Amino acid sequence: NYLAGITAGDWWRLLRENRFAVDPAYWHRAAFISLASLMNSRASRREERRFGDAVARTPVQPPLFVLGHWRSGTTHLHNLLAQDTGQFAFANTYQALNPRTFLSTEAVNTRRFAWLVPKQRPMDNMAMSFQSAQEEEFAPCLTSLRSPYVGISFPRREDHYAQYLSFRGAPPADVEAWKKAFVGFLKKLSFKHQRPLVLKSPPHTARIRLLLEMFPDARFVHIHRDPYAVFQSFRHYFDTATWYTYLQRPEPSGIDDRILRRYTDLYDAYFDERHLIPAGRFHEIRFEDLERNPLGELATLYERLGLLDFELARPRL
Repeated sequence: NYLAGITAGDWWRLLRENRFAVDPAYWHRAAFISLASLMNSRASRREERRFGDAVARTPVQPPLFVLGHWRSGTTHLHNLLAQDTGQFAFANTYQALNPRTFLSTEAVNTRRFAWLVPKQRPMDNMAMSFQSAQEEEFAPCLTSLRSPYVGISFPRREDHYAQYLSFRGAPPADVEAWKKAFVGFLKKLSFKHQRPLVLKSPPHTARIRLLLEMFPDARFVHIHRDPYAVFQSFRHYFDTATWYTYLQRPEPSGIDDRILRRYTDLYDAYFDERHLIPAGRFHEIRFEDLERNPLGELATLYERLGLLDFELARPRL
């Protein structure tokens, strides 16, 4: 459960804004999160004292953002680009789920708790571990509580959290809180790795304007897939992975409508804002082409985005 990485203050705030409405079937889950949050808070205070000033001074080099709807191949593309460790760093699973503490706890906890991580993701057969490249949406979600992902845990307020998909119409204070949390996490990653970051988060597909405000020299690659396949795969995702995150009983009968509404909201924002990306900093890939010819498609991506020599990355790919 991604909330296991939250600190006590943020966990209390999240419960309070949802009126402490955790259904009895999930009280054991809330108890586990509460216990973990106390340990996280202690580690967070220690980490801030040790690394806070150095992290604050660390610049974030222009990232490469992988865009695309959930179940469109974003993880596959992200995993491939993450192999280019000479050029990129990335957020792994432990770091994304423990944004306030990973600098001081990762080395020990990834060994101590590796058995808690399934070998494969519950919605597909993609390999999974603490070291796997992970979408960084979880990090600002845990530290700002402004993310559509919170609406999966608290489905009775899903419509409220849906505004944080694109942040269009969201209160300015919420936008700034998310931006501060997001940049803060990227600073920690940059401090640790001292390299540009390759980042993947499906909600970013609806946030191009916001991302360019923070990183005007960022690069973007968008991967898309047959929408009928995406719909079926996303429905399977709701039948599998999301059950690990609920704190309130969901209403399964509305899943199809929610999938279609989210798809529309995400791509309305994407098509409205795509033109804002400067020439030479955007490329699109079809999932089917990447699956058929991964090296050829990546070589084209490197050329179109002006990345470092593809031949340097080819052996690892």
